[in-house]
Amino acid sequence: MLPDNVRVSGHPLIQHKLSRLRDKRTEPKKFRELIREISILLAYEATSDLGLSPVAVETPMGSAQCAELTETVGLIPVLRAGLGMVEGIWEMMPGAEVWHIGLFRDERTLRPVQYYNKLPVAPTVQVCLILDPMLATGGTAVATVDVLKKWGAQRIKYVGIIGAPEGVGRLHDAHPDVPIYLAVVDERLNEIGYIVPGLGDAGDRQFGTA
Repeated sequence: MLPDNVRVSGHPLIQHKLSRLRDKRTEPKKFRELIREISILLAYEATSDLGLSPVAVETPMGSAQCAELTETVGLIPVLRAGLGMVEGIWEMMPGAEVWHIGLFRDERTLRPVQYYNKLPVAPTVQVCLILDPMLATGGTAVATVDVLKKWGAQRIKYVGIIGAPEGVGRLHDAHPDVPIYLAVVDERLNEIGYIVPGLGDAGDRQFGTA
């Protein structure tokens, strides 16, 4: 049973696109397009509770009572696989700020190693969306949340595509206050820390470096 902070989307469009994304025959160009499209749909769900304030707007036919966002959003792609998730979400929220955090998983220890961090001195946004397609061991996700909390971020959400039970559990145990948005939770990790059945290496498949 999944923790109560995990939201797995059952949306038909996401599930349809996920089947194409998994297919080993999908070429990098199409793979990038699918990452972008699935990310937009997941972000739509992850931002459903953003704060609003009422505003009056003059239409050609009169005054309409509308609403505007009261919270600023930061997109935090984890390099490099998270880069492919930014473009579509940014188009949907052009006012969002984008801050990059570079972490890689040591293939021997499976532990995250930070090599890049250009966050400003103090938080400039109210909500941070961590973007990383694969929640595998959970080490990178936990380390990224650690960095953001140390920075002073108040509201953090994780947006991924495929998760493993091990990674979901690890992120939940370390940061139960961080909602986790995924398209699916797969069976398990294999002996080298890859999600099964998963889709392989999301970074390599996006950038044609497999």
